[in-house]
Amino acid sequence: MTSNADIIDLSGFYASPLGKAATRAVSLALTPLWRPISEERLLGLGYAIPYIDRFAGDAERALAFMPGGQGAQCWPAGAASRTALVGVEELPLGDASIDRILMVHALEFAESPEALLSECWRVLAPGGRLIVVVPHRRGVWARFEHTPFGSGRPWSRGQLTRLMRGVMFTPSSWSEALLFPPSHKRTLLSVAPALEKLGRDLWPIFAGVVIIEATKQLYRGIPVASTAHERRRLVKPVLVPTGAGAGARVCREKP
Repeated sequence: MTSNADIIDLSGFYASPLGKAATRAVSLALTPLWRPISEERLLGLGYAIPYIDRFAGDAERALAFMPGGQGAQCWPAGAASRTALVGVEELPLGDASIDRILMVHALEFAESPEALLSECWRVLAPGGRLIVVVPHRRGVWARFEHTPFGSGRPWSRGQLTRLMRGVMFTPSSWSEALLFPPSHKRTLLSVAPALEKLGRDLWPIFAGVVIIEATKQLYRGIPVASTAHERRRLVKPVLVPTGAGAGARVCREKP
């Protein structure tokens, strides 16, 4: 098991000049993937606050769920909190209740990536979209521990593709970001936007993060068996006729 990042370290990094440069770069890479969903119900999972702030304005509702081992931060600022501290493999949401999930600083720390993504599948509406931002196995950022992207398990595109397909998600789009060095030096940060743009053309294979968008497949089998270390609750098929954002009825689980 990989330890979760600490909320103090995460908030401190994103408040720093390097963290702000990273936020701009990742948000820029997310923008082409962020196709509008009517009456969207949006969930930020992990530590997605720096990015969800940019996209939550058009959502019908938005929530920020953070892992119990990480700690939580109130969001949004100056308004009623929409943050919850949760167990990421047991989300306090009904089946098919969310249209899009933005997952940042979560998958790389998961004890069971499959269980985490299965829970995302459960709460997503049919046709719902999952966007995952993870450290890139070949990236420079994964080799330095002074940023959150240097902690946890890094992933390659091939590994993510196999993982997504194994839990009934269909990968649909890819992007990458953090193509400038993870340095706190002001001289390098001043040219970070130019290096980010240049890196997309010349060295995309060394990006610091890889970003995948995947769509929930509608039909899914029930697991045959579970062990003492697996989740007790079986994931059942969700057959809701309306798609994501179309007002699908939320089916609450019975206790």
